[in-house]
Amino acid sequence: QRPSNPDNGEDSHRISPSPVVHVRGLCEAVVEADLIDALEKFGPICYVMMMPFKRQALVEFSAVESADRCVSCGAKEPVYIAGQQAYFNYSTSKRITRPTNADNPNSGNKVLLLSIQNPLYPITTDVLYTVCNPIGSVLRIVIFKRNGIQAMVEFESVQCAQKAKAALNGADIYAGCCTLKIEYARPTRLNVIKNDNESWDYTKPYLSPASSGPPCPLLPLPGNSRYKLTSVDVPDMVSYPLPQSSSSYSGHAPSSVAMVSGLHPSKMNCTRIFNLFCLYGNIEKVKFMKSVPGTALVEMGDEYAVDRAITHLNSIKVFGKRLNVCVSKQHAVIPSQVFELEDGSSSYKDFAMTRNNRFSSAGQASKNIIQPPSAVFTHTLAAVCVFWQLCTEHDVPGFVKFKMFDAKPSSKTISGLLEFDSKTEAVEVLTVLNHYQIRIPNGSNPYTLKLCFSTSSHL
Repeated sequence: QRPSNPDNGEDSHRISPSPVVHVRGLCEAVVEADLIDALEKFGPICYVMMMPFKRQALVEFSAVESADRCVSCGAKEPVYIAGQQAYFNYSTSKRITRPTNADNPNSGNKVLLLSIQNPLYPITTDVLYTVCNPIGSVLRIVIFKRNGIQAMVEFESVQCAQKAKAALNGADIYAGCCTLKIEYARPTRLNVIKNDNESWDYTKPYLSPASSGPPCPLLPLPGNSRYKLTSVDVPDMVSYPLPQSSSSYSGHAPSSVAMVSGLHPSKMNCTRIFNLFCLYGNIEKVKFMKSVPGTALVEMGDEYAVDRAITHLNSIKVFGKRLNVCVSKQHAVIPSQVFELEDGSSSYKDFAMTRNNRFSSAGQASKNIIQPPSAVFTHTLAAVCVFWQLCTEHDVPGFVKFKMFDAKPSSKTISGLLEFDSKTEAVEVLTVLNHYQIRIPNGSNPYTLKLCFSTSSHL
């Protein structure tokens, strides 16, 4: 039986026809080229915007008649993209916003803007060159860190850039992470003044630093990478050069300190920042800034932990305020100007020795499932009723659904999933109750409640 979907049938015509079609139900392995292959039979396509984490995309046809054929066909019979049935509806937008050449919808650019989502592994010029160059000759690369990790890649021609965008837009550099979202960039040429991890001009090898040192250990590219290549082979290994001490394109040297602003003055403290940020890397120290209310510095285990925190936590809402997370110019948190926060706790706390850090060894780090905030998180506790009681006592929203996993006979705790009304509610509950100490009857030591966001978006 065909699954019901509100985007099909008569509902699809409640939105006025548009040349832009909203595509849903895409599989994880899909890239821009798959959509073009499946949908160009309805008419010429002039732009595609991938939304990989949502498994959705926007496809702009040259004419509204083509979009109408696509939506109508999808309502009458299954349309498959990369082997999986997709669903179609008109978009409320009449045109996909492009970062460049707004007056000409068919124009391209030989410079692509790459946004790397869920960057669990280091992203360097070597990595991007290895991924991009087999598809089209790469001239220059610049990596920068503002809201997460982004890069601009300049190709030899517009045709090479178009080919790379189609092949790589929506792909994972590594299986399940480092997902590429690609658009055309504003600049038509990149200016590189030195060759290192953050920038490289492949037409000027003499820009290389005098001594770059030996490369780090090689990290294999997984065999099931999502990007598709036709006549060329991708090297099996990517070499990571040692991190350089500075970068002229990130605005400041890479730092393991994040600056967090937009913190609620009475509901956020050092411990609650730890509870949220520890999902993305070890936390060394947290310090609120006396001179800038609602702002704190978070020293993490390394710069990649900061990148993950920025990617997943920047712009989320916590206690009605939107967080702004960015790389700090500071390279360490110094415990100066310690004062009392509104809740009576200290403005500075050292977490370097806490057992609640989750990335203290390679084995421990490999067990973490790093996910963006969602309305569902996993828990391990004595009973669901205990968690409901904790929500009531701490004045945070209660869960609306739960699912328990089978426990071992000898286990004193059970694990499962809890779903909340919204992502915002789940974030607030995790911020307050993560690592809460629970007394177990007849137990010698209290039990530490550990929470993390789930891969499930709902139960």
